[in-house]
Amino acid sequence: MPVLASIRERFEKEMPLAGVGLAACLHVTAETANLMETLRAGGADVALCASNPLSTQDDVAAALVASGIPVFAVRGEDADSYYSHIRAVLDRSPQITMDDGADLVTTLLKERPDQIPIGSTEETTTGVIRLRAMEQQGVLRFPVVAVNDSATKHLFDNRHGTGQSALDGVIRATNLLIAGKTVVVVGFGDCGAGVASRADGLGARVVVVEVDPVRALAAAMEGYTVATADQAARIGDVFITVTGNRHVLRDRHFDVMKDGVVLANAGHFDVEIDLRELEKRATGPRRIRHELDEWTMPDGRRVHVVAEGRLVNLAAAEGHPAEVMDMSFGNQALAAEWLVKEGDDLENRVYRLPDYFDAEVATIALERLGGSLEHLTPEQETYLASWEIGT
Repeated sequence: MPVLASIRERFEKEMPLAGVGLAACLHVTAETANLMETLRAGGADVALCASNPLSTQDDVAAALVASGIPVFAVRGEDADSYYSHIRAVLDRSPQITMDDGADLVTTLLKERPDQIPIGSTEETTTGVIRLRAMEQQGVLRFPVVAVNDSATKHLFDNRHGTGQSALDGVIRATNLLIAGKTVVVVGFGDCGAGVASRADGLGARVVVVEVDPVRALAAAMEGYTVATADQAARIGDVFITVTGNRHVLRDRHFDVMKDGVVLANAGHFDVEIDLRELEKRATGPRRIRHELDEWTMPDGRRVHVVAEGRLVNLAAAEGHPAEVMDMSFGNQALAAEWLVKEGDDLENRVYRLPDYFDAEVATIALERLGGSLEHLTPEQETYLASWEIGT
């Protein structure tokens, strides 16, 4: 992770987070551990809890604890434990919070009205949606950096990271051959576009379900079939939801799906597949493979659900590869530093990191891939800054 390594080297010299308490609610993975070490190198007093009950890698949590970083997380924790762990990191009265899905900020706003940090950062599209709703409703009490809005996050992490890791999770859980299957991708944002691209590359027939006409048109221009969920429900072999919304696959869809269909979710929360409705209509679940449950409908059709409808790429696989998380977490580290420097002058709203952070992160990542940047000549710089020169 060369981006984090570069930031860590500077942090060790400058200590921009010296004395700052920082509570992070992130997926507890090896990549996250590298971020925690980088933040600690910058002087932060760091504590970590999980942002999803099934995304914790217990060996990573144990290693962080052994290194002196408090971790409140265990794979498979129930809802009560999940929120008790969030409260545990908030009990440390952090000056900066770091979120993946906005559960940390939401808990802080709901339960601790007098606890106001310098600011927070947010990793995901789902979390940013929640935070913008908080801003619009006037309940946000501190500034938040939408790290997800940085180009070096969403253009790479969301598209390439989710695209690869979501398919990885489905394949590990099912051992299906994707080639020749009809893969239905519900949602065609950056994450959905990545999933569709990887499924297409593996030889699938890709169908996209989308409510936004521009995104739907973009999917059609990529050569994918664009259909309603009702239409797709009858023909899909594998469904992957990536919407950030609830119950995009529900009762009427279950009623017409093929025998043996596979349902997986790559959105942050386990609400995209209406599992309560499936439970009402089917017998099960029966665990048939690691992170794969089978439900049997009254007519004998079998519906398979991967990772209990939770984040398939982290619950059934290992999440995004380090190369792409390097850019995302590089932005997280820089966002924490920026909040410490600028927090007193920021309003209680959602911010995007300045563009120069994207340039810094992208330059380091490009060098890792063996790329080299072209540089403008003085003549070219003058031309781009002028308006007089025409045909």
